[in-house]
Amino acid sequence: MIHIVFQEADIEILKKAQELDASLAGDIQIVRDDYAVGPIQNIYETEGYQSRRDYWKELVDYSPYNTDGLMQLVDDRLMIHNLKKELDENEKQEVWIWMGQNQHDVCGYYWLISQLKDFSGRISVLYLNNLPFINEKGQIFYPTALHQIQPKEFLKAKKLARKVTPSEFEVDPDEWGRLMDENGAVRILEGGKKIVSKEADFYDKDILAGLTIESQKGNKAMHNILAKMKIKTGDVTLLSRMKALAEEGKIEIIGEPSKGWKEFEVKLKTAAEMPIEASNELL
Repeated sequence: MIHIVFQEADIEILKKAQELDASLAGDIQIVRDDYAVGPIQNIYETEGYQSRRDYWKELVDYSPYNTDGLMQLVDDRLMIHNLKKELDENEKQEVWIWMGQNQHDVCGYYWLISQLKDFSGRISVLYLNNLPFINEKGQIFYPTALHQIQPKEFLKAKKLARKVTPSEFEVDPDEWGRLMDENGAVRILEGGKKIVSKEADFYDKDILAGLTIESQKGNKAMHNILAKMKIKTGDVTLLSRMKALAEEGKIEIIGEPSKGWKEFEVKLKTAAEMPIEASNELL
């Protein structure tokens, strides 16, 4: 069995669950890219793939992650190539796709499932869609990500596994095709597997709500923003929008984010400091 997840933190929690339940034994692979943001038009073609690489390179170059080889680590094309090779060579091999109720996982699922139609009958999905689990305090909660679940709760989660239907192998790639054609800057989950395209400024209101007119270190500002957000996204994406807001004169960034989260500060500009156009937009 091959397990596929979409977030780094999911790997460790699933490994712990495997230690508790031998029936979950199997290789764990990850789709690393966040297909909920950035260009996806013609993503399976060389031009579309390169456009996405260029997008991430620009964002990463401005971020504190510009020296850790992030761009080299993200190669989902190699992952899917090796996965299909394994399925071709071993006809008994099956795949379980684990998906949390968030746009990151669901968009990753759409990207993935659109390439696995030839293996219908051997692909299962486990979607934690509005389902209750027990947290560490013994309370019922509704996780939005796989790694929020206790390892022992995977004994219950595995019962959600079901085969991807022939109908889904037709409909889901069509839905992904629609999203690729729209090529929105941001994609969010509205419920079920319904993904909706949004403009690049979708998260700006969350950024502005997490900042004050007093300067904050970059790491503290990012923590405050993420803590208040209902619909989460990655810190690199948020930092790129901070850059855009600074260029629009709505916030001020002091220092160089590329040198580290603690090497820059950010604050809201007062109405008096803003260009007239930016000030009016906030009224």
